This record gives sequence, C-alpha cells and structure tokens, in this order.
Amino acid sequence: MSVQSVLFDLDGTLTVPLLDFDLIRRQIGLPPDCPSILAAIENLPENRRRQAWEILCRHEEYAALHSTLQPSAKSLLDYLRQKNIKTGILTRNSRQCTQTVLTKHRITVDGMITREDGPPKPDPFGVLALCRLFQTLPSKTLVVGDFLHDLQAAENAGAVAVLFKSHPRADEFVPWADFVIHSLDEIRLIIDNLSG
Repeated sequence: MSVQSVLFDLDGTLTVPLLDFDLIRRQIGLPPDCPSILAAIENLPENRRRQAWEILCRHEEYAALHSTLQPSAKSLLDYLRQKNIKTGILTRNSRQCTQTVLTKHRITVDGMITREDGPPKPDPFGVLALCRLFQTLPSKTLVVGDFLHDLQAAENAGAVAVLFKSHPRADEFVPWADFVIHSLDEIRLIIDNLSG
C-alpha cells in the first residue's frame, strides 16, 4: 500500500500541548470527566453557552499565539511534500486559531478541516472531506493524533490510525491505534514499511 495523504491533529500533535482542558472545564463549569467540551457547550442554555465559547476561544487564542512546533514537524511536512503525499490538518479547534499557528510557524498544508466546517472528530466527516479534496483514498490515508477522537475518526472513515504518544492518557488509547509513535519522525518509517 502506498500512502497518499497524511492528516494531522493540531494541538498536541503538530504543536506541543499547551491547552489545559481541565482548567477550561472548571472555568466553564463542566464536570472533570466531561468527554467533549464542544458537545457540552452546545447543550448549555444560551446565556451560559455564549460565555463558555468566550472562555474556550480565549484559551485557544493564547495557545495558538504561544504555540511551539513538535520536534521534526516542519521537516516531516517538507519530506511529505517531496514525496507528493498530500497533507492536511484535522482539528476540533477554530479556523482562526489554526491559521494563526500555520502563519506563525510558516507551515503550508494542502487543506484543513476545523470545527466550523462540519461535525468534529470522532465523526469521520473531516477525514472523508479532506480525502475528497485531495482525491485520495481513506484506506491509503494516515490520521495522526494524540487523543482518542483522532483514532476514532480514522477508524470511522476507514483510514489508518496513528497514535502520537504525547498525551498523559496515551496508553488508554493504544487499542484504537494501527500504529503507535513517540516521534513524528517515525511516520517516515510507517510510510516506508507500508510502501515496501
């Protein structure tokens, strides 16, 4: 199998984790074990929902402005471009914050899907939309992320799930992964092995 496209989560995957989701939940008034902040916000009464979005966006904007790339993120993207493998970002973050990160670090990708574009991960929407845009097959697409939602989105779309172990709970997510990596550089090995 030759890999045709690689889709990356943003926070904690291409960038070093900076968002404190426990603090965000506390400030919004959500329980600590709330699995999806986005879904929980949508279920709040209108006056609380507006305030919750403001809290979340404030945290996201700070994280985008102060973001740092994971080691080898840029060189990996260059490598994928040289191999004519399409690259995309698939994030539950906003388009504005995603663009802030791309501009700050001078990163270019072939496409991005953010929460404004459709149902967020773990829904397969984003994976399938990027594959349509790139004219690539989900079965020949790697979805790289640090959280369960990334792996579930890959599985739901029929793509290859790659767990990047940067999350404190990463060991819990291993059963959902087709591949587990500790460095983004290891994606080169996955591509070589799948192509061999």
